[in-house]
Amino acid sequence: MAFLELNGISKGYPGNTGVSRVLNNINLEIEQGDFVAIVGYSGAGKTTLISLMAGLIRPDLGTLSLNREPISGPGPDRGVVFQNYSLLPWLTVYENIHLAVAQVFPDWTEERKAEQVNRYIAMVNLTPAKDKKPKELSGGMRQRVSVARALAIEPKVLLLDEPLSALDALTRATLQDEISRIWQEDRRTVVLITNDVDEGILLADYIIPLSAGPEATLGPRIPVNLPRPRDRKAINHDPGFKRIRKEVIDYLLGEGAKKQTTVTRKLILPDIEPEDLFVRRDSRNRKGPVRRSEVRRVEVEA
Repeated sequence: MAFLELNGISKGYPGNTGVSRVLNNINLEIEQGDFVAIVGYSGAGKTTLISLMAGLIRPDLGTLSLNREPISGPGPDRGVVFQNYSLLPWLTVYENIHLAVAQVFPDWTEERKAEQVNRYIAMVNLTPAKDKKPKELSGGMRQRVSVARALAIEPKVLLLDEPLSALDALTRATLQDEISRIWQEDRRTVVLITNDVDEGILLADYIIPLSAGPEATLGPRIPVNLPRPRDRKAINHDPGFKRIRKEVIDYLLGEGAKKQTTVTRKLILPDIEPEDLFVRRDSRNRKGPVRRSEVRRVEVEA
């Protein structure tokens, strides 16, 4: 049995025409220590998938398990890094991370908690900014705090929900390198949700494309057999990189592309006759548009 396992997962949300199924028959097995990237279109259901793994929502069908234990809700064994940072604005960098550590490890001494917090602040290179509040940090620095907070509670799985998508290209590249470095030091199980194929290839052990919705499902598992550490400039010229990239994109544009749907609706036209704009009307006898139901047909003999 795999470390993190999803069997027959389906999830939908209520809409105007009934329940709209976002994910359908999701099956996934992840081994301990793997770095997995799930790549797909925006709106395909990637955040729904990561929320299911985090236990924030429940599936309509299927089961999820971590280390052979069913996932029935959120827990400290899964750390989540969200796209929007989710930091408490009135707390400093140190205090945001300390709050998480104190909640998960209430029996630790204050000295041990401080040591844990400082360790992960240093891991993301934010020691000089430890006493600053989120409003004093750049977007990239805030996301580093989110990563440090998630790692500091020592989760079994780190779930990354498009954590770099809102950043500029230079900051994004820097944080990609940071995440890669931290993973190689820590070797924690990581699931990265992204819409950037190159990012997945740079960071992951293997990539799984997610088809477009509705009823999105996972495509084939594609191994990333490129040596680490990976240099983004060097791998651009690597035949293996080009082959993997083509395989992922071919699936997303081919078998995993947006499904054709046919919608049949009954259209009710307005009960109004078009107005003749060439007929002059004075303000004393001005009338609005005439409804068809109000029209009376009269036969006149001349």
